[in-house]
Amino acid sequence: MIFLSISISLIYLILIWRFAYGFNKTPLFKLKNLPNTTKFSILIPFRNEAENLPVLLNSIENLNYPKDLFEIIFIDDESTDTSIEIITSFFNEKAQNTKIIPNNRLTHSPKKDAITAAIIIAQHEWIITTDADCSLPKYWLDSFDEFIQSTKTKCIAAPVTYHIEPSFLNGFQTLDILSLQGTTIGSFGINKPFLCNGANFAYTKALFKTINGFEGNTDIASGDDVFMLEKVAKNYSSDLHYLKCEHAIVKTNAQTTWHSLIEQRLRWASKTSAYKNNFGKLTGLIVLLMNVLTLSAILLLMIGCFPLKTLFYILVIKFNIDFYLISKTAAFFNQRKVFESYIPSFFIYPFFSVYVAFLSIFKTYKWKGRSFKK
Repeated sequence: MIFLSISISLIYLILIWRFAYGFNKTPLFKLKNLPNTTKFSILIPFRNEAENLPVLLNSIENLNYPKDLFEIIFIDDESTDTSIEIITSFFNEKAQNTKIIPNNRLTHSPKKDAITAAIIIAQHEWIITTDADCSLPKYWLDSFDEFIQSTKTKCIAAPVTYHIEPSFLNGFQTLDILSLQGTTIGSFGINKPFLCNGANFAYTKALFKTINGFEGNTDIASGDDVFMLEKVAKNYSSDLHYLKCEHAIVKTNAQTTWHSLIEQRLRWASKTSAYKNNFGKLTGLIVLLMNVLTLSAILLLMIGCFPLKTLFYILVIKFNIDFYLISKTAAFFNQRKVFESYIPSFFIYPFFSVYVAFLSIFKTYKWKGRSFKK
């Protein structure tokens, strides 16, 4: 048991160190004030987002990019609140190049259907997806435009984090998303990308059509971003890049209750069994094993069945290597303040992670008022 514990800890240490190494290797992109040339179609699926839309709409209005170089397509997924009225009222006054279309439900995945429906009518070659509960930075489109001009890429993953609020639950989630973003950026740095976030993801229509869109993954409700990334990474890896730019950081809202957080994580977990990226699967397994080990060691110590010294080594390894990666990510996102929650989050997270993993085996999840099976 001790040998196995130390072995898992060392494997975990090497894995997270590799991501930290990859994070440093991924170049920081800085704007050079190039003339704007790229035309974008921004796709925003929504369902009952009346509460969040004003923040998104104001951030769209404040974008620095020339309005004749982008369009916005909102895709309504059977909203029952005033979302459509809010969007219509806002853009009627602003005279934006904006459309609202109904979702064309064809599969078990509402969001994939929404994006596919919008791409069919999109006027421009470059597609950017984001979510209705996000806020977009002023130079968001400028960042993508200059990156496209500089790299000749065809698919771009970009940074996402949470708005920081003064609560432990918010700090817990922000530390979690920073660890995911650190892993995402690090995986690009070591040329093994397997994560991205659909709240800030861009690609060309030609590439979307070449890989047959979401074909093969439409039986799974979530995962529009990761499954597409897997296809691109497998078949067109040279066209895939990460935009590590502070002006491209999209912010979204953390969950406000532990119940909604668990439902969100169950939704995320529902797609993991369908992953085809072997490195991604291995990473998920190692991280889960490390959390199971940490939890088991603490519980076994309490009944006198695990040596304190070994538990100490496990905790020291995990505490420091996690801190190392997250601190790099927090510095990039300018969210160092979140470390006020680090110590309690460090001890709670293994219990939370293992609980969600166990629950995902048996439980369906609810999202936006609908129930979904795994």
